[in-house]
Amino acid sequence: MTRVILGLILVVLASYFLTALVRFYTIKKNILDIPNERSSHSIVTPRGGGLAVVATFIFALVFIAAFGIVSVNVAAALGGGGLMIAAIGWIDDKNSVSPRLRLAVHFLAATWALYCLGGFTRMDIGFTTIQLGWIGSVIAAVGIVWLINLYNFMDGIDGIAGTEAISVALGAGVLLFWTGSAGLAWVCIILALAVGGFLVWNWPPARIFMGDVGSGFLGYIFAVLAIISEKSSSIPLIVWLMLLGVFITDATITLFRRMARGEKLSQPHRTHVYQLAVQAGYSHKQVTLVLLFINILLGMAAIAAVQYRGYLLWIALGTFILLTMMHFLLAHRFSSKLIADYEAGMPVLDSLDFASGQKEAAAVSDNYSGDRHRTY
Repeated sequence: MTRVILGLILVVLASYFLTALVRFYTIKKNILDIPNERSSHSIVTPRGGGLAVVATFIFALVFIAAFGIVSVNVAAALGGGGLMIAAIGWIDDKNSVSPRLRLAVHFLAATWALYCLGGFTRMDIGFTTIQLGWIGSVIAAVGIVWLINLYNFMDGIDGIAGTEAISVALGAGVLLFWTGSAGLAWVCIILALAVGGFLVWNWPPARIFMGDVGSGFLGYIFAVLAIISEKSSSIPLIVWLMLLGVFITDATITLFRRMARGEKLSQPHRTHVYQLAVQAGYSHKQVTLVLLFINILLGMAAIAAVQYRGYLLWIALGTFILLTMMHFLLAHRFSSKLIADYEAGMPVLDSLDFASGQKEAAAVSDNYSGDRHRTY
């Protein structure tokens, strides 16, 4: 037990000091995030700190695979595809990468994971198991790619992506230990600790950003872990969706709203609920702590779903209905406050582009109110 504790401490320390080295390197090489009218920060900050998370996690994964704690196929699915995602993310952090190339690599990594795991052909929904056949692997590939990208979309303020990763990984780890899947549980614990060392540097006010190298990597790892967990009959994939509920709800609803408005999806924006909250005057720390609180509640719902497996689907549906209602309520509240503050002549949107911010908030408000004529 002493060796295990020392090993876990080593993971945190390795991530912490590697983040310091990455920060030094990115500053020296001018790999910096420059604030603009669509940013939620106002200080030039180095990015790419997620590289430390990737390096620490991959090294630890190889170590536990060598000792047989997880299978070679599991390690290959997580590590092989994870490195692809991290590589294209790191390149994108340093130089702009075309969306097509990035998406191609994402699908390549998803295909690799499914190949290593033998595809995805069934899904447990509690009271029964749905046989999906070959279409299940197609759905799984699209799901992996979507989680990679939505995690990147949600990494927009200090500490939020790291806090999400730690809370989800720890919650899943507890559930996996409970259901007897110790190997996967240790993977989750190691992931949480690797992110923890980085989060010390990323906690508001952040001294380094995670970057695409880290956010995309985390989205991929969670997606693949969910599939592994489903296939091993430990905790169902639906439970993972519940644990990731805040990110999934905010990113997915916002995407569909922007598509309905005919916006160019690759164009930066600040219409996610967490971004609107910051623009409405809440600090990065406040928003991140609220996320943590909601994730604790989602963890409790996940425990209930695992305990009462026959009601799994209904518990999950109830959870996402509540998250959706909360999304619409908060989005309307925050955007309405932004417009009211702007019209009253109060400084809003972190003293950035007022006109653009007012237009953005107005579009959100009009379409969340449900009684306006504009299309969102």
